[in-house]
Amino acid sequence: MRLTARGVVLLVVSVLLLAAAEWAGYPLFRVLGAVGLAAVAAAVAVTARGLRVGVTREVYPERVERGRPALAKLTVRNLAGRRQRGFDARDKAGVAVQTVRVRSLAQDAEATYRYELPTGRRGRLPVGPLTLHRVDPFGLARNRLSAGETAELWVHPRRHPARALTGGYPRHHHEGSTIDSLRGSLDIRDVREYQPGDEVRHLHWKATARTGRMMVRDYADPQQPRFTLLLDTRRSSFTPEVFEEAVDVAASLLHASAMAGHHTRLVGSGGLDLATAGGPLGSRLLLDELCQLGQDTGEALVTRELASARDQGGCLMAVTTGRLDGLTALRPRYSSLFLVDLAAPEPIIVPGVRVINAADAAHAVRKWNEVTG
Repeated sequence: MRLTARGVVLLVVSVLLLAAAEWAGYPLFRVLGAVGLAAVAAAVAVTARGLRVGVTREVYPERVERGRPALAKLTVRNLAGRRQRGFDARDKAGVAVQTVRVRSLAQDAEATYRYELPTGRRGRLPVGPLTLHRVDPFGLARNRLSAGETAELWVHPRRHPARALTGGYPRHHHEGSTIDSLRGSLDIRDVREYQPGDEVRHLHWKATARTGRMMVRDYADPQQPRFTLLLDTRRSSFTPEVFEEAVDVAASLLHASAMAGHHTRLVGSGGLDLATAGGPLGSRLLLDELCQLGQDTGEALVTRELASARDQGGCLMAVTTGRLDGLTALRPRYSSLFLVDLAAPEPIIVPGVRVINAADAAHAVRKWNEVTG
């Protein structure tokens, strides 16, 4: 418990009034000072009694597209053996603070409150800690208690309706070992420990019995469509506003490819490299990665891993603006190569590359749908 600024001022003024009354002999000052001290003492007595409540907070959905609504559900239960006065519950969501006025609760009573969380910015938004504030009616004293757990809200990039490319097959069957992490079909590549999301039908029972751990066969299917998206994360290429549009383009196309069941890979010019076998789990992994992706101070558009990989194929999509360093050298390795050019001063023409000039993400995805339709 502690006095508020108002309570401290009233306490000081009351003491000064009593001192002035003793020095000058004014009865009115003595009465005013005594009333002020009584008010401060009453505020302390009201707020000093601790809060005995059980508090839980749920965030739903845990992952949401930027700009879409997300809610927090706050449940408060009275654990004291008596009725409790109302108090304020303040929940921190990023830099914003949500205040909920909890009404008076009878013995063993429970109340539920819902409030919106900010989803205007992409990123991992920490929700909490939750603090409970009890203040006297005159705002002279406050009792604060931390309660509840910290949660996380994943604000994914905005996705526009996009089509998956119907082609995107690799040029040749792979020879020898591969270095990608794709799995799910014809040729066995390795036997490894089971991970959540793996197919149960791929369990390797002999290896499981030998090691005492669940082991699965790791497959690679070189004939399944593949979609690779190269996102330019160089700070010199995009302003922060245009970079958000570029991330929205990447999220739209990667989600469409993954949900179509294609092997989908996200490569960032700063070194990010995430390959998935598609499906809802693959889409979530890609969107989670984009959720946290920021710009960097790199200089090269094409990463060393992308330039030297031997198992490339399918479709390559680059999302950049104007600067194509090293991109045309990759053209022979892919069956098709696309370029989304965001907000470039003038349309560019690159031999062997289909260029999509667009002012923003929605425009780029619409033109992509026209090309793939």
